[in-house]
Amino acid sequence: MHHLLRKRIAVTGGAGFLGSHLCTRLVEEGHDALCIDNFFTGRRDNLSHLMDYSNFELMRHDVTFPLFVEVDEIYNLAAPASPVHYQKDPVQTTKTSVMGAINMLGLAKRLKAKVLQASTSEVYGDPEVHPQTEDYRGNVNPIGIRACYDEGKRVAETLFFDYHRQNNINIKVMRIFNTYGPRMHPADGRVVSNFIMQALQNQDITVFGDGSQTRSFAYVDDLIEGMVRLMNSRDGFTGPVNIGNPNEFTILELAQKVIHLTGSSSKIIYLPLPSDDPLQRKPDITLARKELGWEPVIQLEEGLMKTIEYFDRLLGKR
Repeated sequence: MHHLLRKRIAVTGGAGFLGSHLCTRLVEEGHDALCIDNFFTGRRDNLSHLMDYSNFELMRHDVTFPLFVEVDEIYNLAAPASPVHYQKDPVQTTKTSVMGAINMLGLAKRLKAKVLQASTSEVYGDPEVHPQTEDYRGNVNPIGIRACYDEGKRVAETLFFDYHRQNNINIKVMRIFNTYGPRMHPADGRVVSNFIMQALQNQDITVFGDGSQTRSFAYVDDLIEGMVRLMNSRDGFTGPVNIGNPNEFTILELAQKVIHLTGSSSKIIYLPLPSDDPLQRKPDITLARKELGWEPVIQLEEGLMKTIEYFDRLLGKR
């Protein structure tokens, strides 16, 4: 890569599911990637394939503390992102989102660097509007068990826009919808990883409610493509922008597809629906198409096959 195009790029939460895929992409493009993670939910294994690259660096650090590094761009992905993980220590979850945003924005301010916030469809809460466009303000229970994450991420967006208006920081805010793929945490309690782990071990597949609730699943490679395009989008385009796959599936359809693709003998059993669990979630990606020329290209079956292969190898290692 020509040295003028080579950028120094920090990725907080770089050892996580999305972060490790982003680091891989940046390293392969020839940038200097600095991965920052405290390994609360991130895993070293996610980065083992990058350790020999001279343009990759790993730093153990918690973003709730200030950070002094020299970079051109910052991707702020640090936050436990599955309900199982973020409800384990809800206070720390809110701190990571809020203090992490303040510290990364402070860093961007000092360095005059561009900074991207990995926000979430959770800012829409249990939506009363379907599908969700970026101007929908959300329906969040501020005192519920998911609030530490939902409200933490909402405050992070507030901070990004206030730093942008007050200090002229170059910000990019992306709202990430359900994403799946290799390097998902096997015990994150999310539906794709749960179903695959259960199916590969021929255990009962647990569906909450009657399985009629819908989710839209984006494969990780599509998601990272959208993220990089947003970071490189025109100055003045801040977002927020939805990045996700608008193809909707019921949870039951997903369970059946996983059983079919794994050739599993698992049976489906039904359990009661947990509190504040959204019944439907679907991104409107009109803005991403228009501003970033982005839309997902990997369909559920292809993405599930790659994810199943990953979990199969993981189980084989145990």
